[in-house]
Amino acid sequence: MKNILNKFILLLVAPLLFVACNNDDPVLTVLNPNATVDVSLSTSSVVLDPNMADMEALVVSWLQPDFGYSEAAIYTIKFDNAGGDFSNAQSVSAGMDFEKSLTVSELNGILINLGFEQDVPADVEIRVVAGLGDYNSIVSESSILNATAYEDLLDQSTPWGVVGSAANDWGATPDLPFYTTGADGVLVAYVTLIDGEIKFRKDNDWALNYGDTGLDGSLDEGGDNIPVTAGSYEIIMNLNTLTYTMAPLSWGIVGSAYNDWGATPDAMLTYDPYSDQWRGIYTLLDGEMKIRKNNDWGTNYGDTGADGILDQDGDNIVVTAGIYIVTVNFNDFSYTLEPISYVWGVVGSAYNDWGATPDAQFTRDWSISDEVWILNGVTLIDGEWKIRANNDWGVNYGDTGGDGVLEMGGDNMTATAGTYTIRLNFADPDNPTYTIE
Repeated sequence: MKNILNKFILLLVAPLLFVACNNDDPVLTVLNPNATVDVSLSTSSVVLDPNMADMEALVVSWLQPDFGYSEAAIYTIKFDNAGGDFSNAQSVSAGMDFEKSLTVSELNGILINLGFEQDVPADVEIRVVAGLGDYNSIVSESSILNATAYEDLLDQSTPWGVVGSAANDWGATPDLPFYTTGADGVLVAYVTLIDGEIKFRKDNDWALNYGDTGLDGSLDEGGDNIPVTAGSYEIIMNLNTLTYTMAPLSWGIVGSAYNDWGATPDAMLTYDPYSDQWRGIYTLLDGEMKIRKNNDWGTNYGDTGADGILDQDGDNIVVTAGIYIVTVNFNDFSYTLEPISYVWGVVGSAYNDWGATPDAQFTRDWSISDEVWILNGVTLIDGEWKIRANNDWGVNYGDTGGDGVLEMGGDNMTATAGTYTIRLNFADPDNPTYTIE
């Protein structure tokens, strides 16, 4: 009788235990309405010096807020001109940390992107946003920093350019630019041409143009077209003597990390006039690489000692697989390989039949900031397109609503046949934008 009673009690209790152990009702969490992000700046005023670009300029710090429940927030620092509404703020992610240090060059880049004038002190407003999942965020009160920026871009532009059937279909697109050199009146252009003819002209206009009648290296105003063979060239134009020279010139990456030591053409670097360096964005393999001239071993550089300085005929540079911004400075022969997570491209029926061929790849807009990408002169056909990373659908953006703001996995954009320049701006990673013109 006792055993029967125990079994009966167990039958009554077991469902209660089952219910208690399998209660899937969510625990209700309520955000503390008084939660705040209290921000401190390491200084209230700063004058930025380009000679101290890598030194610490500002530390933004804050206390961990009392959210009312356990939560690991993601923090973003936003910068805007004093009195701005933060709709076009510059953003810097701090992750889950409670402070962020900015170097002189980093802070200066933010200020320049906000439109600060060189050597003119002005106030910048700083806020910290604590992001809590998809729905909640807490924004700090504004802190004011008085800052003086410097112009950190070289101005090597000139009004002169290369025009022709070999360059830009006689002006269908802007002329290929000449840049200043260290000598007054001596200009240089780094161009990739096709078979055809060229001339040199000022202001993208025919009022003043030079050709070469007789092909003797002397410039003649309104002279004959200059025939060229397809290739990459350095053109030096001397306006003092009205002479010019053209010589093949390209710099590229070669190695087991890219093209099996030359089995295919080298990865070409392009000239960046805003820093007077050569750059390229490429996916490299585990292996080794060198920098060489004109796809040839006659002039090649490695890095003996792995000290970040190129040495002619030096040791191979060891590379780990990844996407890199490769930068080479031939003024001091320094170089860097900066790893990045994404390289962006255009995909769609308007370009490559939704990935039947590689996407049209963007490059960084070196004239603005690390957050702005540009694709010059891409030809689209009638159709639709999207932005995606690394030729893969894992990360892709469309524009739901057609408002110029990119949404992850958003709607396709519509294209009318034509040639366009497209810019992407990831300054606000939560609301990236694009323009097409």
